[in-house]
Amino acid sequence: MKGGKSKAKAETKLSVKKTAPAKKGKPAKDPNKPKRPPSAFFVFMEDFREEYKRKHPNSKGVAAIGKAGGDRWRSFSDAEKAPYIQKAEKRKAEYEKTLKAYNKKQSEGPKHDEDEEESDRSKSEVNDDEDDDEGSDEEEDDD
Repeated sequence: MKGGKSKAKAETKLSVKKTAPAKKGKPAKDPNKPKRPPSAFFVFMEDFREEYKRKHPNSKGVAAIGKAGGDRWRSFSDAEKAPYIQKAEKRKAEYEKTLKAYNKKQSEGPKHDEDEEESDRSKSEVNDDEDDDEGSDEEEDDD
């Protein structure tokens, strides 16, 4: 008993939380890029959530709604799923059109913006180099 409690406390003090290193290579997301369309199940869930909230006004649990919707979806036959599949296909076709237009716009437009970013970077790098030279003099004074 004596050692059990102290070991547990020692382990928690000694344990180090490991955090994932920041990824530098991942490009930032473009907020203008169209969102992917929902699948047939998510189209069904849009309708089901409203229906579930009407029948169960006091239930606010997301998990309960999701579980009930999943059970209902699994019990559906292909014929019952068909209208949701059609809606999902329409949304997918609209998405593909908007994505095509977005990609076309991206291929034409960003060339000019990238040049400006590079010139801004080079200016900041030059300024950083000058700051580093000044900082090295200050370090020598401290010694």
